[in-house]
Amino acid sequence: MSVKDFPKVTVILRGYTYSQIRTVVKNLIGTELKAVEITMNTPGALDCIQKISEEFGDKILIGAGTVLTYEEAQRSIEAGAAFLLAPTVFSKEILDLCKEKGVVSVPGAFSPSEIYRSFEDGADIVKVFPAARLGSKYLTDIQAPLGKLPLMVVGGVNTGNLEEYFRAGASYAGIASGIFNKDDILQENEVNLKESIKAIEEKIRNL
Repeated sequence: MSVKDFPKVTVILRGYTYSQIRTVVKNLIGTELKAVEITMNTPGALDCIQKISEEFGDKILIGAGTVLTYEEAQRSIEAGAAFLLAPTVFSKEILDLCKEKGVVSVPGAFSPSEIYRSFEDGADIVKVFPAARLGSKYLTDIQAPLGKLPLMVVGGVNTGNLEEYFRAGASYAGIASGIFNKDDILQENEVNLKESIKAIEEKIRNL
């Protein structure tokens, strides 16, 4: 996949059961939310990635998050992950593996040096994390000398401040607890999940 075609907003699901994740993904089909990250510190993450990818992978991008080692990267890709994210930088070895397998790489970074090095090593997108600690102006500041970069903001991003980060220079966002009420996911409340999806779709269309 070309990076320019990567969805603007990725839904991050951490710590939920397969059934709860499936319910969320099922309700995302056909909406503006076209990518879902299942984190590796979710119990049964690889099995869940495989099942969800097999059922919905032709309609929505399913990726693995919190990928910290080469082995986790390998196993995630084997399970069907279309993209990999991390809270930390990826080794060159992981980035090369992603290139080889046609998987979008999104390593995490905090400093301008980490961001620059990640792109030099071959990252497709760099995840600025934790974005809320740095503030939206940080994106403007680092892109002044480095130029426009495909940056994803993660950490403290929600429906209310999404536009602020995109105005400041973000190209993508990953949102964990800022879209849905956690209880709605736990209880698989599809009516409320649909309402939450509608609320952020309006924001995405205006980006």
